[in-house]
Amino acid sequence: MAGFQDAKALVRAHHAALAGAAPDTVADILAERTGAGWHWRGVHPFNEQHGAQAVAESFWAPFLTAMSRVQRREDIFFAGDNEQDGGPRATWVVSMGHLMALFDRPFVGIPPTRKIAMLRYAEFNRVEGGKIVETAFFCDLIHLMHQAGLRPLPPQTAAHLVQPGPLTHDGLLRDDADPAEGAETLALIERMIHRIGAAGRVVDPRGELPQDWHDDMIWWGPDGIGATYTIDRYAEQHQAPFRNHNKDRTFNGHIARLAEGSYGGFFGWPNLSLTPLGGYMGLPAGPRADMRVVDIYRRDGDKLAENWVFIDMLHFLRMQGLDLLERQKALVPPAPGAMLG
Repeated sequence: MAGFQDAKALVRAHHAALAGAAPDTVADILAERTGAGWHWRGVHPFNEQHGAQAVAESFWAPFLTAMSRVQRREDIFFAGDNEQDGGPRATWVVSMGHLMALFDRPFVGIPPTRKIAMLRYAEFNRVEGGKIVETAFFCDLIHLMHQAGLRPLPPQTAAHLVQPGPLTHDGLLRDDADPAEGAETLALIERMIHRIGAAGRVVDPRGELPQDWHDDMIWWGPDGIGATYTIDRYAEQHQAPFRNHNKDRTFNGHIARLAEGSYGGFFGWPNLSLTPLGGYMGLPAGPRADMRVVDIYRRDGDKLAENWVFIDMLHFLRMQGLDLLERQKALVPPAPGAMLG
């Protein structure tokens, strides 16, 4: 097995170059290690872009204009081969953590604080022919709104936190891990996914979860839902509200699903489609909508211990007629602690 060192080195060099980028240089820096037809997927309002110039104009130049002294504080880094839907094998490199900076100018209409800001991110990069040819970049903009003193949604069921990395502090797989460990992690993730697909037959969710999860599991959910700890509190604070207030859930598949060592994850575009019945995240019933989701997991033995989740909430809500970024613009000036709308 050739391993993933070349792909990992490319992505690390890409990140190192971005650390020295400025708004007027970032397009050229992005172009150095990405293919000419680079396909980049970002959360709303960035969405899908093609090529370094478009990615720079959509996300990186505005971000670097708003944020000073940016640091990538990475908590998880791994790679793996993806063979979804019987297609050709592809190598992906995954990075997760926070982009920390001084929030000095507005970003997508979110008012600056002149204080530290921590933008949660998860990034999947497909490497082919010595270039990054495809990227999924998810970040938690509602979490950033909270840091700016805005409250764009009703109180969430779980906790609003700046989320740490793995309990075990071993998430940065610079060296390649034993392939057998990654295979075990991926098999567990696959088993858990298939069990969720049969969840409609489960009477008591607390009887389902212990089959794949440790009792002291931690679910690091996106802002708008929040983080929750232990099987009982996860069932109470996320699983039950999600299942009871949404119907007709359809799994649309994943674009990438991979694992290395004790870490694995996936993303879809979208992963799920569902119809809100009202009450989910404190919101009324709405039309059918899509969820673009990233899940990253840590396996401990034969069960899952931690799960970091990113959902493109702004896209999900916009499909239901609620555009949080547009509503935010109505606040003149935006007052700390103010409710949007």
